[in-house]
Amino acid sequence: MHNPSEIEKDAALMQEVANGSATASRLVAELYLDGPFRLALRILGDSSLAEDMAQEAFIKLWKQAPKWQAKAQIKTWLHRVTHNLCVDYLRKQKRYSDDEVPDMEDTRPGVIELKEQQQLGDKVNEALQMLPARQRIAISLVHFEEYGNIETAEIMEISVEALESLLARGRRKLKELLMPTRRQMDGEAI
Repeated sequence: MHNPSEIEKDAALMQEVANGSATASRLVAELYLDGPFRLALRILGDSSLAEDMAQEAFIKLWKQAPKWQAKAQIKTWLHRVTHNLCVDYLRKQKRYSDDEVPDMEDTRPGVIELKEQQQLGDKVNEALQMLPARQRIAISLVHFEEYGNIETAEIMEISVEALESLLARGRRKLKELLMPTRRQMDGEAI
């Protein structure tokens, strides 16, 4: 599940943070800020909200520093907290349901100027935003954040079987949503 040496390194680092080390705090931020932001962005589809969620996760981390226990890696802990913050936000917005397809607005820059690979990435991100939140979170953690199924299930606080079901449904829906793009790409290749 977790790498014991990484957990021990993180525990020592968090002890330094708890002792008020600005260097340790900076190091934690440099090492881990990107992950919670990316996860929140994939879940919420809004960079401003994602930034707020990542900052909130770090505030919780700093408050946790004096009580840090060597049970998980900082990265895993931050992702679990970020996940929970995003789910809470979606619940308050009434956008968290397996049956519901959230209506997300694409606020990225114009696709026309972007290269083909970026266009494909945008199509995948758009399709990802159309998935129900739990499926989007599961796919983001496994495929983009590269967590294993066991760690992802722990972060989402569900069984591995429930995760596998979410992944299967999410992949099916993504395949369905991306089929027109694939047909278009296959047509251009001819």
